[in-house]
Amino acid sequence: MFPGSIKESAMAQAVSARTRERDPNHKVEIERSPRWVRVEFNGQTIADSKNAKLLRETGLRPVYYFPKEDVRMDRMEATTQHTTCQYKGEASYWTIKVGDKVSENAVWSYLDPLPGSEMIGEHLAFYWNRMDAWYEEEEQIFAHPRDPYHRVDVIESSRNVRVVIDGQTVAETKQPRLLFETGHPTRYYIPPKDVRKDLLAATATHTRCPYKGEASYWTAKIGEIELTDIVWGYLDPIPECPRIKGYFCFFNEKVDIYVDGELQERPRTNWS
Repeated sequence: MFPGSIKESAMAQAVSARTRERDPNHKVEIERSPRWVRVEFNGQTIADSKNAKLLRETGLRPVYYFPKEDVRMDRMEATTQHTTCQYKGEASYWTIKVGDKVSENAVWSYLDPLPGSEMIGEHLAFYWNRMDAWYEEEEQIFAHPRDPYHRVDVIESSRNVRVVIDGQTVAETKQPRLLFETGHPTRYYIPPKDVRKDLLAATATHTRCPYKGEASYWTAKIGEIELTDIVWGYLDPIPECPRIKGYFCFFNEKVDIYVDGELQERPRTNWS
């Protein structure tokens, strides 16, 4: 092998990926999606399929893979970039060019996937945030594909929920709505009437959740303490999640929450 040989280096990486010991708890699950899925870029539909595959992988968000025949390959240019995944194999990349808009290495495919991932062979995937719009059927979706095995349940409760910041109660209710979501801690949504809104200031922050909708945020200021974007709420949630509309929710990870008088342990999550 000659030093710096890109081709041989890529081959060595592929061999390494095939022989490297795998984590037995790491799962790559692929299934055909029953949903009609489309992707738009610079005003054009560049992927349109009723036979897309949905890949679910441990620790990662779901990804749609489109059959090559359902992708506008005339808008793609192959690049020299390659990456290696020990569970799926070596990925090749394409740049998208539509009109005067370009997105470098925004598309990838496993041309020779490892055993267990054969279903995504001859399929292409797109970096979500580099595209302009995604649709399932006639509904635009945001953030990432919805996992069909992901649940969001909102349940009315009569528990006493109290939120305390630096010793001061900023919200207390006996009419919370508890949101149970797969892989997340319980979230306590509190009616506006039971929140000290005089201690909150709306911010310009907004995030998208494919299961709940667009979230707005508030900063809490208690004396000299200011906690930025510590509270969020869905002012206009998607139709599947109407029961939290207009309610306030505080990050369990950053405030003290008492439920029926018992202080809840702060969960350790990405938001801690």
